[in-house]
Amino acid sequence: MTQRLVIIGVGMASGRMLEHLCDEGADWDVTLFNAEPRGCYNRIMLSPVLAGEKTYEQIVTHDADWYEARGVDCRFGQRVAQIDRSARVVVAENGDRVPYDKLVIATGSSPFIIPLPGHDLEGVIAYRDLEDTQRMMTLGAGKRAVVIGGGVLGLEAAAGMAARGVDVTVVHLMGHLMERQLDAEAGALLRKALVAKGIKVLVSTNSKEIVGKDGHVTALRLDNGTELPCDLLVMAVGIRPNIALAQAAGLDCGRGVTVADDMTTSDADVLALGECVEHRGALFGLVAPLYDQARVAADTLMGRAAVYAPKDVSTKLKVTGCDLFSAGDFASSDAREDILLRDPARSIYKRLVLEGDRVVGAVMYGDTADGPWIYSLIKDGTDVSAMRAALIFGPSYAEAPAPLSRCSLAG
Repeated sequence: MTQRLVIIGVGMASGRMLEHLCDEGADWDVTLFNAEPRGCYNRIMLSPVLAGEKTYEQIVTHDADWYEARGVDCRFGQRVAQIDRSARVVVAENGDRVPYDKLVIATGSSPFIIPLPGHDLEGVIAYRDLEDTQRMMTLGAGKRAVVIGGGVLGLEAAAGMAARGVDVTVVHLMGHLMERQLDAEAGALLRKALVAKGIKVLVSTNSKEIVGKDGHVTALRLDNGTELPCDLLVMAVGIRPNIALAQAAGLDCGRGVTVADDMTTSDADVLALGECVEHRGALFGLVAPLYDQARVAADTLMGRAAVYAPKDVSTKLKVTGCDLFSAGDFASSDAREDILLRDPARSIYKRLVLEGDRVVGAVMYGDTADGPWIYSLIKDGTDVSAMRAALIFGPSYAEAPAPLSRCSLAG
C-alpha cells in the first residue's frame, strides 16, 4: 500500500530529500506545504537576483512541471496550523486535514528582528526570501538604505542595492565585518573594498532607535545621536529556527527541533531536517550539512539504516566580488603561532594559525586558491614541520622535494 508522506516546508533541504526519494522510486503519496506561494528555489542565489545578475526564474530548482511529473500535491501559500500526532493529521489554516504515515518538518528559520523602538514601521524588513529581495529591488538611484548587520547577508544586501545606485550605509555592532569568518585584518580589507564601491561602513556602532513619519521609516538613530536617513532599513543580524509547530505538537525541542542521528524526532514517525533542527546541540545554516541531512532523511524514510555525522566545514565565500576563506579556529593564544603573508598592492592577506606542528586555523582574503589544501591539513591534523617554511605559499612550494645541496666526496 502506498504510504502518505507530508512535508512541511519547501527549502533546499527538503527539496534535496524529495529528489532522493523520487530518483530512487520510493512509493509515497506526497503532500507538500509551503507558507511561501511557490516551490523550491536556491535561496543562496537571491543575492545575484538582487544585484541584477540573475532572474528569479533562473534560480528555481523545482518548477510546477517537476512537481506535477512526480505526482506531488503542492499546497503552496498554505500555512500549517497544527500537527495532530494522535490522529496523524496535519491541519492547514484553511481547515484542510491531511493524514500522514510519515511527516517531515522542514520549517527552516526566521530572521531575527532587533526589538528597537520603531522596528514595526513600514519599510523595516529582513533579508530572507523573494519578497524581501523584491522590496530592495524597488529602490534605485536617489534612494537611501541602511543595513544593520555586517555579516554575509547584510553585505550582500548592501552590495546588491549599491549596484542599483542606492546610497547604502552598513551599521555593524562588532569591531570588524564578518567577525565569525574573518579576523580583524581581513575584515578591514573587506571594509576597504566596500568603501571603494561607494558603500558607507560603520563598525563598533550601536543602533538605538528607528525613526519614522506617518508610519514609515525615515532614519536610524545611533546611540551617539547620529541619524542615518533612509527609505528602507534592512535587518540582517541572524536567524532563529522555526520550532513553533513542533513545540505545539509536543515534540522535544531545544533551540531547534531535537533530532536523532537518523533525523527522527522524539516521535519516530516524524522527521525533521534543515535550519529548524538541533542535532547533538548544534544548529545548522550552511548548505552542505543540510544536504547531508537530506540524504539521511531519505534513507530513513526508505527503511535503510542511516546516520547523520556532522563534518567540520570550511567557509569559502565571494562577497561583493571579494574572495574570502576561513577554516578551523583562528583565535590567537599564547600556545599558537601565526604565519602571515601580506600583499597590500594586490589586497591579498593570508594567515595560518599553528599549534605546535599542526595548522588549526586559517583566514584568507583576495587569494583563496589554496583554501581546500589548507582545510585538508586542518581536518587531517597533518604534521607540517617539514614544510613549515614554505607553508604560506601553498602546496606547489610546501610539498616540493627539497633541492639537492652541494657536497664533496672524500676518498
